[in-house]
Amino acid sequence: MDDHLLGWLTTLDEDRLARILANRPDAIAAPWPRRLDTLARRLSDTFAVMEVMRGLPLPPLEILQACLVIGDRATPEELARFLGVTTAEVLPWLEELYDHALAWPGPDGRLRLAGAVARWWTAPCGLGEPLSSYLDSWTLNTEGLRRVSRDLGLSTQGGRRQMIARVTAALSDADRLAGRLRDAPDGTVSLLDEFAWDGPVRAVDGGRFVTIGTPEKWAADRGLLFRPQWDLAEMPREVALALRGPDYHPPFTPEPPEPGTVPVDPEAVDHQLCLAAPHAVDRATALLENTDKTPLPLLKGGGVGVRETRRLAKETGCTEEETRLLLEACAVARLLAWDETSGGLVPTKRFDAWRLEEAPARLRTLLAAWWRMERSSLRRVAGRYPTLLGDDPAGETVARIRWAVLTTLATLPPDAAFASLPELVQAVHWRSPLLDRDLLAECGPAVLAEARLLGLVASDTLTTLGRALAALGGGCAGDEQDETVPEVERDPGLMEASVHALSAAQRTALFGADLTAVVTGPPAAELAGLLDRAADRESRGTASVWRFSPASVRRALDAGYTADSLLEELRAAGAVPQALGYLVRDVARRYGEVTVTTVGCIIQGSDPGLLAEIAAHRRLARLGLRLLAPTVLAGGAPADRTLAALRDAGYAPVPVDDTGEISVRREPQGGRLILLPGGRVAELEEPPPVHLPEPTPDPREHARRLALTGREEVQAGQTWAVIGRMATRLPTAQQSLLGFVVDRGVRALITLSDGLTATISHGELRRGVLDAWCEEAGDYLEFPLAEIASVTSG
Repeated sequence: MDDHLLGWLTTLDEDRLARILANRPDAIAAPWPRRLDTLARRLSDTFAVMEVMRGLPLPPLEILQACLVIGDRATPEELARFLGVTTAEVLPWLEELYDHALAWPGPDGRLRLAGAVARWWTAPCGLGEPLSSYLDSWTLNTEGLRRVSRDLGLSTQGGRRQMIARVTAALSDADRLAGRLRDAPDGTVSLLDEFAWDGPVRAVDGGRFVTIGTPEKWAADRGLLFRPQWDLAEMPREVALALRGPDYHPPFTPEPPEPGTVPVDPEAVDHQLCLAAPHAVDRATALLENTDKTPLPLLKGGGVGVRETRRLAKETGCTEEETRLLLEACAVARLLAWDETSGGLVPTKRFDAWRLEEAPARLRTLLAAWWRMERSSLRRVAGRYPTLLGDDPAGETVARIRWAVLTTLATLPPDAAFASLPELVQAVHWRSPLLDRDLLAECGPAVLAEARLLGLVASDTLTTLGRALAALGGGCAGDEQDETVPEVERDPGLMEASVHALSAAQRTALFGADLTAVVTGPPAAELAGLLDRAADRESRGTASVWRFSPASVRRALDAGYTADSLLEELRAAGAVPQALGYLVRDVARRYGEVTVTTVGCIIQGSDPGLLAEIAAHRRLARLGLRLLAPTVLAGGAPADRTLAALRDAGYAPVPVDDTGEISVRREPQGGRLILLPGGRVAELEEPPPVHLPEPTPDPREHARRLALTGREEVQAGQTWAVIGRMATRLPTAQQSLLGFVVDRGVRALITLSDGLTATISHGELRRGVLDAWCEEAGDYLEFPLAEIASVTSG
């Protein structure tokens, strides 16, 4: 814990404390802190600080780097002087840092930084460690320090600290250093400039540091360069600043770059949204239904191969880009998963529920999956797409780039689009400077292409659907591995935008006498599914065209339709011409001229009389046996069940290979049967309970409570004595575990004398009771020590 941070927190009013907690929800996550010292520990956590810094724009990060360079002398005025701006320009961004508890003013007016900030930047502003860290190191003894002082023409009198102060002052003075460089060997100035501007660490030839007369040895003898390894050299911070000169100021860009824009028609953007969103839902459904018929195999190294991707795209009428994006989104949404029995990817039980939902809900499922997806489907590496559903080493960063790009686009007005991609990338970098700049430039075009396919971007600007998604930010995106329903799907703003995006979807078609069906506009997913099952799609776009044929109608009958049920659904979508009715009934009349029977197993024997006896046996009637030939019986039950029944009836059958047993890919696991279009039946399990997120903690309420608590300290050092005296029901080992709950906040399961159990942590002792966080209650509760009957590790 940082004592300086705790001291500052005790001076804050409720408003400032509430702003800090609003910006740092990690600090008040359950179990929420009860005192300011606990809050200070959470605020100074290394990983929490680094996560907060990822979400900051460029100016506060530039200020943090400048503070690290200035060191203990940092004040708002000194910081402004070093940056070359006025104090008024620095103060708003300092307030931003204060509100995130990354920096705070000390009682003497000097700025203090969270310890994790220095661990993030080992070379702020491209500068190395302070000179004192080299001069006061164990690698440089007192005699070596005297040698450096003599080479600089300084006095060697006094102790080590006096010599370090004189050397530091001499090397920090730009004029004195420039004077010394006049007598340096040729090449010294260029060597030092490379370290000062492109350092602080560079690879060197170690031999030149021990060769007399070389610029490297001259610089090392005078403390301008230090060599931690044979082939690496570093330049101290003060030396680099002196070489950069008194006019040097680190970069500070308080104003965001404004990308060039071009005007767009919002109505045209909205029209493109209403075309793209229904199309995305329609194509996702087609892809999943195709994998339901033909499992999608994976490569040995993981992922889906190019050949399978193109086959799937051709069979469903999708482009390769649509196939890649929607398959990966469906996998993240748990609509598609590996099935060991089938040896490929097949739709999951969640898909059965998904396709019965309303179209806006299906669209939100795809958007939520894309929003948290840790890969870029359309990002090209070396001119090629990566393996579909393969691992991406930059996964989390890719998701952050997606959030940053859409958030930046949301700053543009609805009637303006960005003019050039490099300007957009520059604007994104200002808002998220810790993102890898090269990866951002590489993923930016892919993110925009994916967003266009999902209806989030049109004409290089965000649609209303895209703005609703961008407004959520990355905080509620969730984890790609999270099995629960993401919070994004239930956002009211996104729900409204998704309904609007699908409001223009057409639910009727124009059936022609030439056996075509035309949908003017984006077809609803239900209509597109019906037509895809009964006809072949010939074109898509502003208008989509399907053509009926004997083969397509037979495909619908294979899916479970009858002539009457198919014509009934087609009539619900529009007026069916006589020619189409004739076609459907003619195909249905010839449908089934040849039948194919599925059997569970085959029973063979050399005695026709014995097989006739078995076929007529009353106890074996449930096996559905029928005589195919005098020595061959066909049964409806599988081989193992038939074997058991025959043995129970007193016969002695033996199993043989190649019995013709049919492998069933996905057996019902209980649940409900849902009637799908065409008379098909899908098993739908009872939906799992929806895990609602915990309510967002109220920062002001916590700030009010913490401000009242102040720096209240709980008596320490008496834990074991109090527990040993009061928790008399517990053996010594369990008393020790309860003590760790108090002193270290560990998790444990306690049982009270009345049989009640609770999972507790972060306990405190108060007047004979244990005041601890109870996971079941989601709050702090009091447990009498005398009533605790047992304690086990949680």
